[in-house]
Amino acid sequence: MSGKVTLVGAGPGDPELLTVKGLRALEGAEVVVYDRLVSPAVLALIPPAARRIDVGKEASRHPVPQDRINQILLEEAQAGHNVVRLKGGDPFVFGRGGEELQVLALAGVDFAEVPGITSAIAAAAYGGIPVTHRDCASSLHIITGHAKEGAELRIDFEALVRARGTLVFLMGVTALPVIVKGLLEAGMAPDTPAAMVERGTLPGQRRCGAPLAALPDRAAEMGIHSPAIIIVGGVCALAEELCWFQRLPLYGKRILVTRPGDRAGTLSEKLRDLGADVVEFPCIRTEAVSPCPAMEAALERLPEYEWLGFTSAAGVEAFWNCLRDMGKDARALGNVKLAVIGASTGRALEAHGLTADLVPEVYDAPHMGEALANAAAGRVLLLRAEEGSSALTDALAAAGVAFDDIAVYRTIYDNPRSAELREELEAGGFDFVTFTSASTVKGFVSAVGGDADFSRFTGLCIGKQTAGEAEKHHISVKTAAKAAIDALVELALEK
Repeated sequence: MSGKVTLVGAGPGDPELLTVKGLRALEGAEVVVYDRLVSPAVLALIPPAARRIDVGKEASRHPVPQDRINQILLEEAQAGHNVVRLKGGDPFVFGRGGEELQVLALAGVDFAEVPGITSAIAAAAYGGIPVTHRDCASSLHIITGHAKEGAELRIDFEALVRARGTLVFLMGVTALPVIVKGLLEAGMAPDTPAAMVERGTLPGQRRCGAPLAALPDRAAEMGIHSPAIIIVGGVCALAEELCWFQRLPLYGKRILVTRPGDRAGTLSEKLRDLGADVVEFPCIRTEAVSPCPAMEAALERLPEYEWLGFTSAAGVEAFWNCLRDMGKDARALGNVKLAVIGASTGRALEAHGLTADLVPEVYDAPHMGEALANAAAGRVLLLRAEEGSSALTDALAAAGVAFDDIAVYRTIYDNPRSAELREELEAGGFDFVTFTSASTVKGFVSAVGGDADFSRFTGLCIGKQTAGEAEKHHISVKTAAKAAIDALVELALEK
């Protein structure tokens, strides 16, 4: 049975500019064939089970020829796979998407196209440049600045000058002197506002602005490289006034997020919204203890407990999955009261329609133990990690509270990208590394090696226990005022 190819525009780089339809197609992919200009943040959205095929191309270097790319798409679809062809920007704006679909159409392969946001508009917007404006531009012209290998650039510069609109050249970095010379010789004023936006919509974005005649020299001084777009027209004069992206408070800061992959989203999103260059590197993952006879036995006698306590979302999920596998639901809780260590664990509970009865003022094990010790008159059931902090159970024992402490999941320290992380760390690649638990610190140190140089960054820690673990490894730390994601973000904003 033949499969299907969905041609998806990945947008200019910011993962939140990937369309909802594009994301849905990506989530259902069995095979993803992607280009060089697809940002790592978008590639991170590819399902783990999907097979990846990198066919990235660069100017003057084509490791996978276009004919071979066409053949790969054809072969994968004919093998019955659901294929996503992921291309930077919009596939139909100088992306050769039409050529690829023609090959599929000729072979009778089913296909669809999901448009993407083109960098011609998005990169300009992130650089503070509206491509049209009633006062200075009523038309927009998008031109390729790239010619076939060995051929001259063929652009009707006179027609472009007569149009008096905004000109956006894609893939034109190497041809910049030729483009500027052509526009000047066609009669465009040398002092026409012009700009280049490098790595548009990404945290490393830079804007280079100058009068048209001076743009090549200015770009050379700044060392502007591909990918970058060239913008020519009166709208470029608005860049300083309308520039917003590079004024974001965390612009220029590179932050490593070490949370488990399934929980990194909220923190990463908040940091990206503030302009940070976020690199997700899950240093730990959780694995349910399965089978877990101790938890099953405890759930059979749930009414015997006054309190049920959770110290993480992983514990909540382990409990819920076990309850479901035993053929039970929330009714099995009866009058059992629920305690959670903090807001994020509380939200995991709320996702199942339950609200916590107890949340300590400070989100850590000692304070949860103290709060439970003060509230409990009967037996307490704790469902948590194998390496759970003894501070919680010590507080219960000291108060004479009866409890059962059951390990329902374990923390796994492994990551295939460890060598890559160590290399970036040694190069001074991060301003901050975020730690949301002591286990993320342990996972990070395990990944890069205890002999790594930890002096090149500051650890942002969600609580005192986490900070204490980081300090054991001589990591300079800042500790959040409250064990919450928003408080962790505030640390990154501190001067």
